[in-house]
Amino acid sequence: MRSALDLVAAAEREITTLSFDEMRAAMDDPNTVIVDIRDVRELWREGKIPGAMHSPRGMNEFWIDPTCEYHKPVYASGKRFVLYCAGAWRSALEAKMFQDMGLTNVAHMTQGFTAWKAAGMPVEIVERK
Repeated sequence: MRSALDLVAAAEREITTLSFDEMRAAMDDPNTVIVDIRDVRELWREGKIPGAMHSPRGMNEFWIDPTCEYHKPVYASGKRFVLYCAGAWRSALEAKMFQDMGLTNVAHMTQGFTAWKAAGMPVEIVERK
């Protein structure tokens, strides 16, 4: 049996990982969409990277698929997608899935949001709706 971390390691061999400095630069790129894949409760509790789009991990396959009734046009925009989660495990798996679904310009952020926040990087508060 393969462990969850085996799957993460396999995904990381096939995806691009951005450093915090590269992520800061991506935040200013109009052709890049920063994607927070965490559960909404994590956003409420911890905040998010400023300007990030919330796209929860359990919905992305449906939001990416242009034949699905839940499709989100942003995923057909041709832009680059940079994903992150709390610890960079879920985002590695999700970036691989994005690629498997045909999105070719995909990356994820090293270490995750917990380390981003601990490093004093910018954080946007997310209000409950």
